[in-house]
Amino acid sequence: MAKYSKLAQKKVERSMHEMHEGKLKSGNSNKKVTNPKQAIAIGLSEAREEGAKVPRKATPMKAAAKKKVIKKTVKKATIKKAAPKKKVTAKKAPAKAMAR
Repeated sequence: MAKYSKLAQKKVERSMHEMHEGKLKSGNSNKKVTNPKQAIAIGLSEAREEGAKVPRKATPMKAAAKKKVIKKTVKKATIKKAAPKKKVTAKKAPAKAMAR
């Protein structure tokens, strides 16, 4: 099953073509786009606006969600630890009186 719809593919193709011609401009700054990855992102964004089938944008996980995931993996990986060893204290020898 295709990840991207035909409309999304055409939008990306058109944006790449415009980039190579030097006609593709970025959002508010209106600067010329020279990076192919940026051209692809612009094409996919336009396809999303028109309702084409495009996978969701990758978003970074929030800190709390990361901690939950880490805790779950740590719990599974923990190994039963051995009981801590008791400290053995040596008895001090009585101080010998100095013989003269």
